[in-house]
Amino acid sequence: MDKYHHCQRLLDELQQTMQQNQQWEISSPSAQALASVEPFAIDTLSCAQWLQWIFIPKMTQLIASHFPLPTQFEIAPYVEEAMKNEQGYEGILAVCNEFDNLMKAK
Repeated sequence: MDKYHHCQRLLDELQQTMQQNQQWEISSPSAQALASVEPFAIDTLSCAQWLQWIFIPKMTQLIASHFPLPTQFEIAPYVEEAMKNEQGYEGILAVCNEFDNLMKAK
């Protein structure tokens, strides 16, 4: 499986895991909240919101366009800290760790 297909599989798994654990929202945050320039939109979004409304769509766009995937990032440490008391934390963190490992792989 190439990196793009593997990444898409992980995005699908992340969405499914979030939905199964009631961490998926039906309504989008405000445009102002989504326009945050802070890392992880930490000033306006929860971690689950950032994953759903920013991370997943941006990664999906990169995959669909076959643009280069990021190589120097880690989301698992943020997810681990921000979601440690949330429902479904372990499953969501496991998928995020897989993302980090995939993006580090050559």
